[in-house]
Amino acid sequence: MHLILYRPESLITSVVSLTHDERESWRRAFYHGPAFPTMSKILLGNIALKWLRQICSSTRKEIYDSFFVRGPPTEVIQALVPALSQNEGSKEDHNIFCLNIERILVLCLIENKGVCQIVEEFTFSNKQDDGILNPEKSTFISRVAQLLASIPDKATTGAASALTSSSFFKSVVSQLLVRAEEAAIESSADKDGNEQGVLSPVFLFVGQVLSRISRRGSTGVLVAELIPMILNHLQRCVASDRKTIIPDMVKNVSQSRFWFNVVESLRDQHSIERLTEEMLRQLASQHISDEEAYWILWTLFNQSIMHMTVMRAMFIDKFLLWKTFPLCCLRWILHYAVFEFPPNSVMETQIQKTSNFIVTVQTLVSVWSKKEFVQSYSVEQQAYITAAIGLCLENMSKRELEMTKDVLNCILQGVTCKLESPIDLVRKMASAVALTFSKIVDPKNPLYLDDDCSENVDWEFGVLSPKRTKAPSHDVELGSKSKPCSRENRRHAGEKKAKAIRHDISDNRVKIVEIKSLDSDEMSGAATNLGEHCDEESMDIDASSDSSLEPYDLSDDDTDLQKNFTHLSDLAAALRKPDDLDGVERALSSAEKLVRASPDELRHNSGDLVQALVHVRCSDAATEGEEDSAEEKRQKALVALLVTNPFESLDVLTKLLYSSSVDISQRILVIDVMTEAARELAETKIINKQQWYGNLISDTSPSWLVPSDRGPLGASPWREVSEPGSLLSWSHRYEREVPSRSGQVKSGKSRKWGLRKAKDLQVEGSKNKFPLYAAAFMLPVMQGYDKRRHGVDLLNRDFVVLGKLIYMLGVCMKCMAMHPEASALAPALLDMIRSREVSQHAEAYVRRSVLFAVSCILIALHPSYVASTLIEGNQDISTGLEWIRTWALQIAEADPDTECTSMAMNCLRLHSEMVLQTSRSLESAEHSKAGTRALSSKLDNIIIPFANMM
Repeated sequence: MHLILYRPESLITSVVSLTHDERESWRRAFYHGPAFPTMSKILLGNIALKWLRQICSSTRKEIYDSFFVRGPPTEVIQALVPALSQNEGSKEDHNIFCLNIERILVLCLIENKGVCQIVEEFTFSNKQDDGILNPEKSTFISRVAQLLASIPDKATTGAASALTSSSFFKSVVSQLLVRAEEAAIESSADKDGNEQGVLSPVFLFVGQVLSRISRRGSTGVLVAELIPMILNHLQRCVASDRKTIIPDMVKNVSQSRFWFNVVESLRDQHSIERLTEEMLRQLASQHISDEEAYWILWTLFNQSIMHMTVMRAMFIDKFLLWKTFPLCCLRWILHYAVFEFPPNSVMETQIQKTSNFIVTVQTLVSVWSKKEFVQSYSVEQQAYITAAIGLCLENMSKRELEMTKDVLNCILQGVTCKLESPIDLVRKMASAVALTFSKIVDPKNPLYLDDDCSENVDWEFGVLSPKRTKAPSHDVELGSKSKPCSRENRRHAGEKKAKAIRHDISDNRVKIVEIKSLDSDEMSGAATNLGEHCDEESMDIDASSDSSLEPYDLSDDDTDLQKNFTHLSDLAAALRKPDDLDGVERALSSAEKLVRASPDELRHNSGDLVQALVHVRCSDAATEGEEDSAEEKRQKALVALLVTNPFESLDVLTKLLYSSSVDISQRILVIDVMTEAARELAETKIINKQQWYGNLISDTSPSWLVPSDRGPLGASPWREVSEPGSLLSWSHRYEREVPSRSGQVKSGKSRKWGLRKAKDLQVEGSKNKFPLYAAAFMLPVMQGYDKRRHGVDLLNRDFVVLGKLIYMLGVCMKCMAMHPEASALAPALLDMIRSREVSQHAEAYVRRSVLFAVSCILIALHPSYVASTLIEGNQDISTGLEWIRTWALQIAEADPDTECTSMAMNCLRLHSEMVLQTSRSLESAEHSKAGTRALSSKLDNIIIPFANMM
């Protein structure tokens, strides 16, 4: 018995006295063998569910938690993370099971820096294997990285905040980069070891983890940790006596070996693109300097861009032609990947441009010069590529420009194409490139194509700023008025009006201009003030002694002797005399006033006068610098003709629109005039109808209600004012004039005596004259728009006229909103804009006009009319409304123009409101007609957008 008890004691004593190497050998055999996973299942399952809650925290920490904390993190991750996906009996047991595993993971990986231990383990194991990274080890590293990155996805809803994606990945990335950088320093200090071989598993693990984090949508967290570390590294590279960085400074620092290989270690091009894009945007939001941004890109990508063609393609092809960044990011990309020298460099002007620079400029200009570029690219993308070309041109010399192939022709072609665009921002891009190009060719004579152009071009164009907010508005500007750019072009201001287009997005209601009459007291007060002001001025003039004796300038008194036009026939004849420019100018000045007077001859001479006004050349008749004023007079005269004599004037104008005798500027003039005339005819005016009624009972005796005659000197007697709007007046109102007090500049006002105000009883009436003439405005111009004839090609060359025409038709629909005429004309307009040549037009300007017209149709149609057509079985309106829904959805999802997408969303909103109101009308009709069957099924013909999401 003695011997039996003694031998175990001796065995225990011998085990305790193991050497350190033997202990590590047994430890590795336990943790890296099958023993640790088996024990983990027991401890995580039965022990955790039945006994762990009964153990105090200190004992649990010393015995239970230390079993996992002292183990290698690679094995702990492989044992714990897959267990999170297991189902353990009841829901309560499963929650206890998962919360315990998550607590251990936080303890091992975050509190005890488990990621740093993983990097150390891979570094140590590769030293023992002589720096050889075999496929089995690569697979093991990939599996550990995959399990580590999947922890936030597998964590339960009640997990600790440390396991959320942002918090967990922030800790992982910080540990990973810090320890990997330290490993690079240690490896470079070890002169006997193979540095590249030792670090190969570390770089593999870093690349795998960073790629998976980026793939899981946490690129922002990764970049937020990466930027401060790389900035600290660059600060270490700068010597104390130097202010700038040179490549040799960075290369001589030991930590640089790690940063040179970080991006190359990712091996996932999609993750690299996402990381680079996010890093550029975060650097722009932090307002970092151009030099620091350049050296960050150089440190991270310089080694990979020299060995990997796909990296250079990412910067030049994707980041210049397909992506859109803020302007500062564009400068960084160009300096790093195209110019290949840092910003503000001393040698910038002396460095010879590389072949890569020439090829990039040629590629950018060839894409920019095509007509399809304006049609298929968004405005932001156009501004971005234009800025890239401008920045490249600013760094070119005339000799380098002559060496490039076809760049000169492409620039001229692109500028010409963009100057023809009706969108103001696109024309500004062309002007900016033309100005920069002219400075290269002839620096002393820069070419200014726009009055707003400055010597230093702002390449942001208002859309390439890092932080851009756009206030919501109900008006969308499709183009702004272009001004004459130079003295040589001023005389063509009338023709350039073809490019001056401004559209208004549809509002929920028709815009109504109310002309309210002034109150009688305000008018009398204003008249009194005006009289006093004139009296004071006359007194001042009389009081002046010498100035009143100065002679008048009679040099231009002969203008009073010139003939004034009193007949429309003389007016038309004067407009047809191009050799008498003064007569033409006087005729334009008198035309509107004479037409507004509505003489008897207006009906017979309106057509002749319309033709004369359309064909007159205002640029020839007006003096230099006043061409816009002459154009405005002509347009106002034509609007007056359309308003005072619509049918006869429209008959001539609609024929001139498609006539071969007019040019594009005159066609646009005709459409603009019709648009303004429609608005004027539709203006709602407030009419004050004063109703005067006498007293039913006359009383000759003075009433006690009459005010006292006492008052200031000069006050007029009281007079009774009848009360409008009622047959019986329960109160009397009196008023009288009161003189102003001494020292009072403003005239005194009437004092009122009574209980009620007169304007409360005003009777208001409105009148919209446009619906009567709507068919004459719309139907003739909708016929023949798609025919190609001599001088007319609306669907292709003259797309600006087509866009203006559709916009005018939309304005006409809005001007007769909720009138029966809108229901009659809407189907014809829908048939026109539903054609593929119009709705799918290549130019964004035409699509914007179609969207505007569609919005106006939705506003103009009365829901009760739509309901009645559905009840009657008329499919025209329901088919048109369904087309509006499907087409607007396509535009909102796939149109490259951002303005079109926003307008399409507005159309969908209006469509849903129309469907809602129509459904209510159908329901009321169903209740009112008990015999009508299945009225509600008619609503199925009109689909509410996104109804399944409500």
